[in-house]
Amino acid sequence: MLREMVDLGFPCVELSHGIRVSLVPGILKAVEEGWVEVASVHNFCPLPTSVIYPAPNFYEPTSSNVREVRQWIRYTQQTIEFARRVDARCVVVHLGSIRFWWRHPIRKLEAYRRGKSQGGLAEDRKYEDLVEKALERIYRRHPSYLKRVRARLDSVVPYAREHGVRLGIENREGLTELPIDREVTSLLADYPEGVGYWHDTGHAMIKENLGVHLHARHLQENSNRLIGFHLHDVDAEGRDHQPIGSGQVDFAMVCGFFRRDHLLVLELNPRLVADDVLASHRNLDRLIPANRVAP
Repeated sequence: MLREMVDLGFPCVELSHGIRVSLVPGILKAVEEGWVEVASVHNFCPLPTSVIYPAPNFYEPTSSNVREVRQWIRYTQQTIEFARRVDARCVVVHLGSIRFWWRHPIRKLEAYRRGKSQGGLAEDRKYEDLVEKALERIYRRHPSYLKRVRARLDSVVPYAREHGVRLGIENREGLTELPIDREVTSLLADYPEGVGYWHDTGHAMIKENLGVHLHARHLQENSNRLIGFHLHDVDAEGRDHQPIGSGQVDFAMVCGFFRRDHLLVLELNPRLVADDVLASHRNLDRLIPANRVAP
């Protein structure tokens, strides 16, 4: 797995949330031999032993179930330990979701969007009203979930600092997933050390298409806490993890926020072929020098 990445021209990688325990010995050997570096690790990594598929939300810190929360803390701490073993600088984390047991606010949006183009929704007043009503319900329920998130972070942030690893709080594509976009800045302010903002370009573009925020404005608001990026495009049908430059994301704008200490990760759909990966790399290379940012 790692040799394929290196042969494609990527001597530095992120280990994502699909890494099974059986892959760990080979990863450690590659790192020890020095022919690959690990920049970041995505929670949970390696996967919990009972899980055999990518599952970053298998346990959620926002759960009301005490056992699930304990497992989230346990496997997050294990990921931090693993990040330290492979000399990774950052652990990317998800912060759970707001749960609705009936009349989920997203269902009406999904039903209304079915069969419609993404572009047409931007000027659809009825759709805008549905989004506003959904957000109102989410915001009303949000404070109690945010309280849970802070309590869980209080359990793992000191652990990350002890291990010399930063936590990257990732923006999410779902409206009910935390952190809620308008609360990212204030949440980060509560953790001035050991925590930063991890920006996913596809997720932000999906939110812009939904009418929740403007991608550029959201980046600007959190630019002083940026530590890394998941870079991928979104096609006209709203599918993310597409090749760079093939879809709707304004990467010239995104690249303007890159800094020399940021981690840049191509997070592409595994169904893409090697040529798509290489083309994405070339497209970014063309943009990065124009913005005077180191590779």
